[in-house]
Amino acid sequence: MNKKKGKGQSRSTRPARPIPPSWLAYTPEEIELIIEELARKGYKPSMIGVILRDQFGIPLVKPILGKRITEVLEEKGLQTRVPEDLLSLLKKVVNLRRHLEEHPKDYAAKKGLIDLESKIRRAVKYYKRRGKLPKDWEYTPESAKLLVAGEL
Repeated sequence: MNKKKGKGQSRSTRPARPIPPSWLAYTPEEIELIIEELARKGYKPSMIGVILRDQFGIPLVKPILGKRITEVLEEKGLQTRVPEDLLSLLKKVVNLRRHLEEHPKDYAAKKGLIDLESKIRRAVKYYKRRGKLPKDWEYTPESAKLLVAGEL
């Protein structure tokens, strides 16, 4: 058993000082326009960050703009109805429920579903506190299925 091999975290290090790099060729206004354009094309905030890093050579947005990509999208009115991480959890739970309909005796998957729904409830509680979700928003398997179908 190899205990040294772990999951997650690519082991990359973030810059030591969060200041804009001196070699950056874009102004903050240009970066905001790029973010807005990518969001209008349908990219999620995490994918926008990857594109900015890989194609435009912008390592981190926050030191340059003083705000995150999601904050820029909120200012422009382009934020999603449901936060991106919660939406990905909802997609997982919809796929897992579909799997359990076909394989009802998959007990490991049932335990995974319980854990996943618990994670969703904790995230919903957090986002309600933070004001990212309306106070009356509730998680149900049917609403998750409808939400994911509408987002795909």
